[in-house]
Amino acid sequence: QLESAGITGVCVNMKPQSIEDLTAIVALYRPGPMDSIPKFIDNKHNPHKITYICPQLEPILSVTYGCIVYQEQVIEIFRKLGGYSLGQADNMRRAISKKKEAVIVAERHAFVYGDPERGIPGAIANGVSEAAAQAIYKEILDFAKYAFNKSHATAYGVISYRTAYLKAHYPAEYFSALLTSVLDNTSKIVEYIGECSKNSIKVLPPDINQSCEKFTVDGNAIRFGLLGIKNVGEGIVKELMLERENNGKF
Repeated sequence: QLESAGITGVCVNMKPQSIEDLTAIVALYRPGPMDSIPKFIDNKHNPHKITYICPQLEPILSVTYGCIVYQEQVIEIFRKLGGYSLGQADNMRRAISKKKEAVIVAERHAFVYGDPERGIPGAIANGVSEAAAQAIYKEILDFAKYAFNKSHATAYGVISYRTAYLKAHYPAEYFSALLTSVLDNTSKIVEYIGECSKNSIKVLPPDINQSCEKFTVDGNAIRFGLLGIKNVGEGIVKELMLERENNGKF
């Protein structure tokens, strides 16, 4: 998720300090929300610049420095400001995620002024000024172009954190596992061996007496896995290793 040059640059500029920050990067780095990245980074590093259209938004948007980033935040805005039920708010999330603009535009009146038939009090009844409610709904309309759910981004954020930790503290083991995960993809093996080189980790050549099926850690280096050799199949590798086990090295 975070290995391309562009998103790496975002990480460097943002200086993430938590899973929340990584989650936001994953959600923001895609067409549409990318426009919010400069504001997000600026607000993170300069908290005095964070503003909220109304005070009720602070508990919902403080974790993303005043920016709407996730579908779940939109659900909370509909619930806490508009007075929608969880089910009603989730219906709007679905409409937003499926880019049903007609539905989203039609719902503006209910969000701002309420809808007694559906038991929706509306934002004005919940203490939000009409101008603020209209401005918030405009932000929601803009957000509808690129809605992303936090639960999905968080899973990527956690994996990104764990893999970054392993790469930093157990580089040989990490790259060995990474190379093993792409055994059948020669171009990826070449790419990751290049990454090993950048991180001062040697990748030792295949050795009939030292190599195993997969890539393995050999001291501070990585030993090339036999299954990573083009046109070498699993059957012959197992026979080779069995022969080595039963009758010693070749």
